[in-house]
Amino acid sequence: MRRIVLIRPKRDGRIFGKAPGSPYTLMRLASLVPDEIPVEIWDENLIDLPLDTLREGDLVGITSMTVTIDGAEQISRRAMQQGAGVVVGGVHATLMPEHTATFAHSVMTGEGYFTWQRLIQDFAADGVKGMKPFYSDETWAELDGIATISDRVIKMVNEQENYWTPYLEITRGCPRNCSFCTAIRVSGRKMRLRPIDEVVDEIERRGIKRFFLTDDNFGLNFTTDPDYCSRLFDALSKLDLHSWTCQSEMSVAKYPDLLEHSLSAHLDKHFIGFESVNPDNRRELGGKSKGVANSAEEAIHTIRETGVGVVGLFVMGFDEDTPATFQAMWDFIRNSDLDSISTTMLTPYPGTPFREVVEQEGRLLDVPWSHYDTAHVTFIPKNFTVEELRSAYDWLCRKTYSPTQIALRGYRSFRRHPLRLAGKKLFGSFSTDYGYRRTYAYRNAL
Repeated sequence: MRRIVLIRPKRDGRIFGKAPGSPYTLMRLASLVPDEIPVEIWDENLIDLPLDTLREGDLVGITSMTVTIDGAEQISRRAMQQGAGVVVGGVHATLMPEHTATFAHSVMTGEGYFTWQRLIQDFAADGVKGMKPFYSDETWAELDGIATISDRVIKMVNEQENYWTPYLEITRGCPRNCSFCTAIRVSGRKMRLRPIDEVVDEIERRGIKRFFLTDDNFGLNFTTDPDYCSRLFDALSKLDLHSWTCQSEMSVAKYPDLLEHSLSAHLDKHFIGFESVNPDNRRELGGKSKGVANSAEEAIHTIRETGVGVVGLFVMGFDEDTPATFQAMWDFIRNSDLDSISTTMLTPYPGTPFREVVEQEGRLLDVPWSHYDTAHVTFIPKNFTVEELRSAYDWLCRKTYSPTQIALRGYRSFRRHPLRLAGKKLFGSFSTDYGYRRTYAYRNAL
């Protein structure tokens, strides 16, 4: 074996000189490569990929979401032409392994931390001929000691220089079965927890001061394991952190003591999946939210009273939505006390119950995978034409992400913090809304 090259296809590119988020999955996979084997991480958001340097003896691993799978295919085919062995993994490969297998020597489904090591051994022993078509790991193993990031990889990636927001994982899994979400199919139903000392060690060795949790539903741990959360917050409170944010759910409002405790651990904001203000959408939300604006307003108020921020995540375009839903959503947004807003278009991702429905009913549109970015309409809705749904979503986004609205929410977020923390918190006060505005702008200039 000559070397291992791990690649992340381009999505956002550089924003003001840096890529938005670090290649966390590849950092962990690279850390599993034996020390005697050279390993490199190529992030197409940062560099033009030197694919012409690939040749026989190189093992290329590509991770991809659905939205970037077309780019992953181009990279994979070029690497194979150069003589390299290619394996593709990630969310799309797990959800559509047969499709992915059409342009790779091997497909890795599931978490891959154990099968990745097996693949390295197979390739080292017999090159491309030794690679099996599929490597599957959906055992949802406990997280103790799993893929600890090595000092070699930390030095290689240089997060402080190259990325705005380092990513981190503390827990994994989500028992909620929302009809449109891939989490339960990619990370499993069981909530799994990393040892707290391993989390602290990773933060300290990486030298990160702020981070975003990749956990699908960290806030659910407030309900399922409050003692773990309390011990975690105690440990993080001792670190010199600026802030961190997590994905969550409305039920955290029931635990004001834990919310207040999290402040000492430097937790800044919960990204909460309220999903919809339309009560007719309850059955699509897997028990996570009731789709009632009054309940959401009460939860937002309760959480913000503790000093913790709230980013509201909403999905538009459910089969029960009507034009009135968009007006109700805008009324809620402009009257709410949210720090930031994410309004996305419902997307029939592979492997989800919602996709099965639109496929069975012949409502799936023939569009490129790159349109699976939560900003395009990718299916025929029930209560709109395609153009009507697109127009309604455009109308909502233009109002939500206007400079005035972003400034108001940014100021609201900023004023939560005492003046002595102004320098640490200023970036986060405005960057979240700017990022969502940019996501929408992939399709439309605002």
